[in-house]
Order: sequence, then structure tokens, then C-alpha cells
Amino acid sequence: MLNAIGIIPARYASTRLPGKPLVDLGGKSMIQRVVEQARQANLSRVVVATDDDRILRHVESFGGEAILTAADHPSGTDRVFDAYRQLGTVADCIINIQGDEPFIHPAQINALVDLFQQEPRPQLATLVKPVISTEELFSPHLPKVVLDAQGYALYFSRHPLPFQRQHEPAHWLGYHRYLRHIGLYAYRPDVLADITLLPPSPLEQAESLEQLRWLENGYRILTAETTLETIGIDTPEDVGRALRQLRISN
Repeated sequence: MLNAIGIIPARYASTRLPGKPLVDLGGKSMIQRVVEQARQANLSRVVVATDDDRILRHVESFGGEAILTAADHPSGTDRVFDAYRQLGTVADCIINIQGDEPFIHPAQINALVDLFQQEPRPQLATLVKPVISTEELFSPHLPKVVLDAQGYALYFSRHPLPFQRQHEPAHWLGYHRYLRHIGLYAYRPDVLADITLLPPSPLEQAESLEQLRWLENGYRILTAETTLETIGIDTPEDVGRALRQLRISN
């Protein structure tokens, strides 16, 4: 059986929503909801990687597993690798699960785990989702991705790609199947170790998308497609949206 470990980076500091992992969502913290969803996936272990004792103690209080990492990691990827090293185990793949998506679907995690059942195993993997509205297509907050014929990412951008020279932007969705990027990542352990050593790249800095650093350095990112939607929480307004979603679900 594939040994897939889920690691959830959870930082206390947040400019727009301080203490975000501990925010209450209908009687459970956000981080507890993420852990509970991840535990339903085909993972051998689910671990929270945090820089703060308050989050560590809270995760342990509801029976979760947490590891204290360095506070100065520049990205969630670095925090995930720090936690993985501390685990002292050998995984077939490591899944980086966003700590601010309390409605992450186990099926989305499983879609990435399944990619690592094949041989040779991919270096990196992530999720894509069809774009369904023009608003989505042109939102710089929802990165888009273009793929090659085998499902590997060619490029990620905050701008819609490809640019359709023959058509007005309002009609682009009628002429091409656009894909969004969903920020759930899977890594082969040796590749995770390597990419944490890479300096920021020009494309990454231009688009503010970390995954471009990996592409720019020759790594290949395989994708799996999902039609499931999740809700990321970055602001107090997002908390209200999440609470409305909980009421609908219940």
C-alpha cells in the first residue's frame, strides 16, 4: 500500500486574519475541520506543521498530530519539508494540504495520491478545475494553468491563458476549455528536498506563484482534474461565507 502522508502547514500570523487556524467555524476550529477532512482520505498519517505553540496544543487537544517547525519559513512548502524531516519516516509521497480550506474534499486528496500509484512516480502533482465563468477566468486571485497532452503543467498565470487573438475576451470560454489551479500539492520526498533549496525565480516573482520556480528549474508537475469546489479563508468576510456554507450543509 502506498505510504502517503498529509501535512497541513498552519501559521498563526496572518495579515488579514490573525490566528486564522484557530478561528471558530460552527463549534470547531478551522484547523480541526481541515484535519478531519484529510483523515477521510487515503493517507497513512495526517500531521499539522505549525510555528506556534497555541496551534500545537489545540491540535493535540482534539486528538490530532502536530509538529512545531521553525517560524521563519518563507513558504508552506518549506514548512512541510521541515515537518517531514522531523517525522523520521519514509513516505512514497507527501501531500501539502492547505490549512485554510476547511471544506477540502477527501476525493481531491485521493486524486493526487492515485497519481503516485503509477510508475515511474511523478516528481510533483497538483489539481486543476475547469473554469465555469468569465468572472473566474479574469480574476487574478484564481491562477490559471495550461497543460500538455499528457496532463503536465506547461505554465501557471494569474492571466487567462491562452490569449485568444481571434475573439473578444467576453467570449473566450466559448472557444477554449480553460483550467484553474487548485493549490493542493503532492511531492516525491526527494523532489521536495530539492525544491526547498531553489532560490526564487524571475517567473515566480513576476506572477507571485511559487510553482513557477519549479517549472523554471526543469521539474515536471503532473495534474489531476477535479470538479469539486472548496472555500479558502483569508479574511473575516470569508469566515462569514464559510459559516453560511456550514448552515447549508447541515
